[in-house]
Amino acid sequence: MLELIKYVVKQFAEFPDKVEYVVEEKDDSIEVTVVLEESDMGKVIGRQGKIAKALRTLVKAGTKRGEKKYNIEIKSRAEVQ
Repeated sequence: MLELIKYVVKQFAEFPDKVEYVVEEKDDSIEVTVVLEESDMGKVIGRQGKIAKALRTLVKAGTKRGEKKYNIEIKSRAEVQ
């Protein structure tokens, strides 16, 4: 599932080589934090969050029943530091 997230983000990010993925596995979920350059935030999130919402929908639809759920957060590099 992480490969799907990386593929979609790579399509929209201006600097895909600078994108970081922080994966934290919890009891019943897997949290993926996508850390982007400030200039890529709008491109990856999209107008009114449409691209981010579509990404979350794709991941939710691709997750099999009984598997851990994926939570995706999109943050700028400034928010993480």
